[in-house]
Amino acid sequence: MAELKTKRNDADVSVFLDAIENEQRRRDCRAVVELMADATGESPAMWGDSIIGFGSYHYKYPTGREGDWMATGVSPRKQSLTVYIMTGFQRHEALMKRLGRYTTGKSCLYIKKLEDIDLEVLRELVRESFARVSKGQYGW
Repeated sequence: MAELKTKRNDADVSVFLDAIENEQRRRDCRAVVELMADATGESPAMWGDSIIGFGSYHYKYPTGREGDWMATGVSPRKQSLTVYIMTGFQRHEALMKRLGRYTTGKSCLYIKKLEDIDLEVLRELVRESFARVSKGQYGW
């Protein structure tokens, strides 16, 4: 089995944030990192070379594949800020209706600009998802 490339590492989160070229994306990412640290009670850590994660959990699939992954995180991608909500979004339907303008993937929340969403709703979404993942209730 191939080894997972995205792992927690000792890279400096501040150095990574400082290197974000787009000023607005850099400010937005800093704000989300602060929000996530507050919502989770965890310190940010780099996962791979472009994801800032908070906490971790161990997963094991029926196929036997297993590993460790962040409980939640954020990445300043070129198209949008990507927030990782490891419980998916169906469990959080009421919050999603109040969040604002966004798109989603399986466990990715894509935000073009922070002004498009309600930050308190995002905080609650992160808090709820993190609490479930911390209890082993991850997945979709």
